[in-house]
Amino acid sequence: MTQNMYDDPVFFARYGQLNRSVEGLAGAAEWPALRALLPDLRGLKIVDLGCGAGWFCRWAREQGAAQILGIDISQKMLERAEANTADSAITYIRADLEQLDLPQAGFDLAYSSLALHYIEKLEPLFLTLYRALVPGASFVFSIEHPIYMAPTRPGWILDANGRRTWPVDSYQIEGKRVTNWLADGVVKYHRTIGTTLNLLIRQGFMIRHVEEWAPSDVQIAAKPDLAEERDRPMFLLIAAWR
Repeated sequence: MTQNMYDDPVFFARYGQLNRSVEGLAGAAEWPALRALLPDLRGLKIVDLGCGAGWFCRWAREQGAAQILGIDISQKMLERAEANTADSAITYIRADLEQLDLPQAGFDLAYSSLALHYIEKLEPLFLTLYRALVPGASFVFSIEHPIYMAPTRPGWILDANGRRTWPVDSYQIEGKRVTNWLADGVVKYHRTIGTTLNLLIRQGFMIRHVEEWAPSDVQIAAKPDLAEERDRPMFLLIAAWR
């Protein structure tokens, strides 16, 4: 079963202070790049994996989506989503993505933002999604970049020129990584880029776009703290076709 840190009171309170929790999609620096990978949403049936507080679900409805199913393991996040949603076309359910059951050919788009790196066994989930999507449908998602996740030793180190760099550690060793992010003992699962892409390909998906996200000059000018995100990729964005 997937770890449910978001229902931990300390984690949930700290997560609620992040820009992406306060401002929604506008507070997520990678959102413009992720949005660019999406098809025209008008009339689509969409499943949002790890929907959190429902920001994407509500945005998709504003873009003309016909129906949206938001799925999350956190009761606290779903309660927040429900409290901020007044639309019968949006449904939220609590479920573990590692034990997910979806109707066959029931959706035109599967979307996920920063949730799949919490999943230990991705291949069964990708198979479930392939069966749940209609032919020609899109699967668009973001995860923590595996280079960003790879370190097991916290903190920055200095390179030969005295610049801060990220201590990539054991990149080729895949599996469970325990981190201290907002709370102690947060479990994530490290995979190389090749592994993630090949899992998709094995289930029949066609890779359409892969992006190792970095902030633009405009974003850095507006928020100088984002400059450090150019030292190593923080997010991996992937778009695939069924």
